[in-house]
Amino acid sequence: MGIAGILAALCGLIWFAYRGWSVLLLAPAAALIAAAFAGEPLLAHWTQTFMGGASRFVSQFFPIFLLGALFGKLMDDSGSVTAIANFMAEKLGPRRAILSVVLAGAFVTYGGVSLFVAFFVLAPMAQKLFRRAAVPRRLAPAAIALGTSTFTMSALPGTPAIQNAIPMPFFGTTPFAAPGLGVVASVIMLGFGLWWLARAEAAARRKGEGYGNEPSVHVDATQDQAIRERAAAAHEFDLAEIPHGHRADAPNALIAALPLIVVVGANLVISLLVLPRVDDSFLSEERWGPTTLAAVGGVWSVIVALSAAIVTLILLNWRRLTAIRDSVDAGVTASVLPAMSVASLVGFGAVVAAMPAFAVVRAWVLSIEGGPLVSLAIATNVLASLTGSASGGLTIALDTLGETYLRLAEQGGIDPALLHRVAVIGAGTLDSLPHNGAVVTLLAVCGCTHKESYLDIVVVAIIGAIIALVAVIALGSAFGSF
Repeated sequence: MGIAGILAALCGLIWFAYRGWSVLLLAPAAALIAAAFAGEPLLAHWTQTFMGGASRFVSQFFPIFLLGALFGKLMDDSGSVTAIANFMAEKLGPRRAILSVVLAGAFVTYGGVSLFVAFFVLAPMAQKLFRRAAVPRRLAPAAIALGTSTFTMSALPGTPAIQNAIPMPFFGTTPFAAPGLGVVASVIMLGFGLWWLARAEAAARRKGEGYGNEPSVHVDATQDQAIRERAAAAHEFDLAEIPHGHRADAPNALIAALPLIVVVGANLVISLLVLPRVDDSFLSEERWGPTTLAAVGGVWSVIVALSAAIVTLILLNWRRLTAIRDSVDAGVTASVLPAMSVASLVGFGAVVAAMPAFAVVRAWVLSIEGGPLVSLAIATNVLASLTGSASGGLTIALDTLGETYLRLAEQGGIDPALLHRVAVIGAGTLDSLPHNGAVVTLLAVCGCTHKESYLDIVVVAIIGAIIALVAVIALGSAFGSF
């Protein structure tokens, strides 16, 4: 009955989430279903197990949600994201329309701009360029996804994406874990995705397809409640806050890019130069947990990097941000729903892990042939696909099995940095299934349907990521972390 309860809970969670129900209610309801099938005390699991798991996630990662959403909103309202997109479009031109969109998306998201903020700037840019270049409109979602939702989210060393931060407390790693392997994975994802999109563009030209008709029905993704609820569990920005605030005229490209450079530079300096020299003995005191610098240092470096970038952005754009209080309010508010939605998924995972039947699931996962790297990759893949959330699936996997994988890694001489990179890339593959909130939002913003554009998203965001994941596991198994 225990396994049946876990499966029933998962099926209910997936079905109702896909139909737009809020995960804030679905996750505890699904957790109670799993507990009921196992004959476990329901209220105790809700208030102790579920809320314990959810609160741990919030206490660890809410500062990153808060600062990341605020930074993204300020970048948008200052016109900086638009300036970078326009710069790419101007320099590369319509002849390289797809490359322009991909690189613009990659630059802003690697610099810390929220995925959804980037969507709402890149979609009009892509439509304009694609129309001038006679590139099919249906390829725009895949081009945007390649630049924003693949290598800059999971592979590129130092990315401030929440997915890259989640493994750090579990494995004692930094945002720059396994940098060489991350670069290799990034090159594979980018190269494979660009090859596919170039092939699709060439095929469309041979058929004389052209840009195509404008969408007959425009969906306002910021106001559609079903899209908003799906999106909340997928990434760290609440769509409803995007229209709030005041968007200024775009600055020049250098001013726009400087805060992004600060994010990456400060992250690197704090992670590799400052924190290793800090006397962390005070963290052993009872009032701090106790904890260790290895457990919190990675999150601290991202917090400091985003804070420095926010200050830089405000100083550079003070006159441009004429409604700064509105922008700040919208940015911080935009962090709450996504953080609580992912925390609810984590709470659901905590209840499932507490079920006696979960021992069977744990044994099956750990028995997968290929060693802990393959097992970890499959676990994060499956959970990200079931929850429709890379961050939710990744946290559930590490909450339930992280200590076990770390112990196996120590026994097998595997660098925890390699576990980190495999886990993050693994979570960023099958999370892009049709019910994923980012996919639904991207298609709505671009005015495309799953039928028109989803196949290309699958190739660039799922197949390319899986190829990169296999390469990282193979190289890591042969040569270790680098």
